[in-house]
Amino acid sequence: MEKKTLNIGRETLAYIDEGQGETVLMLHGNMSSSVHFEPLIERIKDKYRCIAVDLRGFGDSSYNERFDTLGELAEDVKLFMDKLGIESAYLVGWSNGGGVGLELCARYPEKVRKFFDIEGAGLKGYPLFVKDAAMQSTGKAYESKEALAGDPISGAPVLAVFANHDAATMTMIWNATIYTVGKPTAEQNDRWMAETLKQRNLVDLDWALASLNMSDEDTPYRKGDGTIHNVKCPVALTTADRDIVVPEGMVMENYNALGANATLLRYVNCGHSPMVDCPDRLAEDVCKFFG
Repeated sequence: MEKKTLNIGRETLAYIDEGQGETVLMLHGNMSSSVHFEPLIERIKDKYRCIAVDLRGFGDSSYNERFDTLGELAEDVKLFMDKLGIESAYLVGWSNGGGVGLELCARYPEKVRKFFDIEGAGLKGYPLFVKDAAMQSTGKAYESKEALAGDPISGAPVLAVFANHDAATMTMIWNATIYTVGKPTAEQNDRWMAETLKQRNLVDLDWALASLNMSDEDTPYRKGDGTIHNVKCPVALTTADRDIVVPEGMVMENYNALGANATLLRYVNCGHSPMVDCPDRLAEDVCKFFG
């Protein structure tokens, strides 16, 4: 699947554009890109026009300006849709892309018809806290991006993997955290790891995830802004029983906050990537939900 590019003013976004029909816009997760949606695109492109975007600082998109929030990435997506003449679309978000998707739904409700949230980030952010001597979380927020970059688990070691373009270690990270059930083929893994290692914004992204708070409650990073109540479109949320990245409790917080707008889908024997673990079930559910 070849990528196209589109200048949205401050940035140039790369994207995959496959199939015909009503538009399904896809937003990827951390340490990934549009290419990771290939299994889903292959299965639904005969029914929909599938557009998967490399977010700012990922894949082949530019990274001209740093960012502090997922809302800024949602604004990029809105500009992207406007430039392509997409008045509204069905939306798919995976992991971090789920958080960007929630922000897009809340900020620009007219742009999203329905939202399918795959193992998505929680509305109160992702817990990246200061560690103690035993490498356990203290529950305390990092005071700055620079401090977060030194995190002994998700900061400095992962930054070193990117700096060294270390595909073997990155594959180990994915096998330990994402592919807890199934594994991609060797050819798929080589291609997807090459895309992963193009990321340049890890510290910004981690900070944006940690400080996300669309709830009514405060977190160590940020006061709740209550914007989850601005999400009016139907939302489907998946929770996988073997996902160790986004636990069920995080998905349930989103589900409960969205109320009558939300539909919960439980995936059995599935990890953080339903695109790999149960691609046929995922494609069927996406098509059924969008209609």
